[in-house]
Amino acid sequence: MKFVVSSSTFSSGLQAVSRVLGGKQGIPILNNILLEVSDDTLTVTASDRECTLEARVAVESVESTGRVAVPPKLIDMLKEFPEQPLTFAIDETTHEMKIISDKGEFSMQGESAEDFPLPNIGEAAGLTTRCGTLLDGISHSIFATATDLLRPVMNCVLIEMNAECFTFVASDGHKMVRYRRLDAKLEEGSRSLILPKKPAHHLKNLLSRDDSALKIDFNEKMACFAFGDYKMICSLVEGRYPNYNSVIPQDNAKRIIVDKKELASSLRRVSVLANQMSNLVRFDLSANVLEVSGQDIDYSTSGRETLSCQYDGEPVTIGFKSSFVLEFLGNISTDHVEIALSNPTRPGLFLPFESEEKDEDLLMLLMPMIL
Repeated sequence: MKFVVSSSTFSSGLQAVSRVLGGKQGIPILNNILLEVSDDTLTVTASDRECTLEARVAVESVESTGRVAVPPKLIDMLKEFPEQPLTFAIDETTHEMKIISDKGEFSMQGESAEDFPLPNIGEAAGLTTRCGTLLDGISHSIFATATDLLRPVMNCVLIEMNAECFTFVASDGHKMVRYRRLDAKLEEGSRSLILPKKPAHHLKNLLSRDDSALKIDFNEKMACFAFGDYKMICSLVEGRYPNYNSVIPQDNAKRIIVDKKELASSLRRVSVLANQMSNLVRFDLSANVLEVSGQDIDYSTSGRETLSCQYDGEPVTIGFKSSFVLEFLGNISTDHVEIALSNPTRPGLFLPFESEEKDEDLLMLLMPMIL
């Protein structure tokens, strides 16, 4: 097995797939990265069994093809090379890998690739969408996922696809995000999948925010995402996602419009003096005034600020976890945010105000805290 490849191109591909490595692998061979050369393409693959990530790397020339598993330390070494062509020669019997540069030669021991497990998704339904659509959906929702060992579906992003839109949902039981893309549709029928957090993070790091094609094949147990030079196969979480629509309050007569940056800045200041365990902040609403306050009785600290807003309803007081509100504000792109309330015991909705993105529908729900 012998080939010539650009040092920077090879390094980028290895670093991309190495993101799935980490922790103790049940199969020792999975501590390595699989290299496979065929024709004029080098394929690098890493896996932790639940998620397998593959990248295609263009090579300058191929003298002989083959497969070998190499240790991740190859990545650390390639980082130190300036841009230049490198020659890789691997002995098929001993699996010794020699790396020849313009100034020297290096040697590294690889392993046989025969035992490296590659997933087979089997029979699956397929669809094609845009990379930017999936990236936006994951980016707007993944922060709201839970870390719950008893309810694994809550640690995932629900993706629903039908003839009207694509919907991305995530919730940890206290906060929930529902993001819809009205410009992404299926021609017929409806499909859904429950994507675990780890592969969702990998996709977020690799997808480009453009209209390039993304092919998704999936069944009840596995999904395959193919885009550009990458392919990711991951296990899905089996189960039934909670009926998220049932928790969204429909009668929200109290609507507040406030400057997003002013509210975020005020929350950061006030929350410093609020109880650090609960992060409780209090919203007191009256005519065109929003008062944000917090206190920590144990340490005799408190803070209060008054903000201008658009509100003409009756006075109301409600409590929220400040860190959750700040997460919401950080994921809203408009200059102003709309807060919709029904009463202090029901969830509050945080919505973009006057968004220019007509094909997007973002709703963030937050449960109130007891004052």
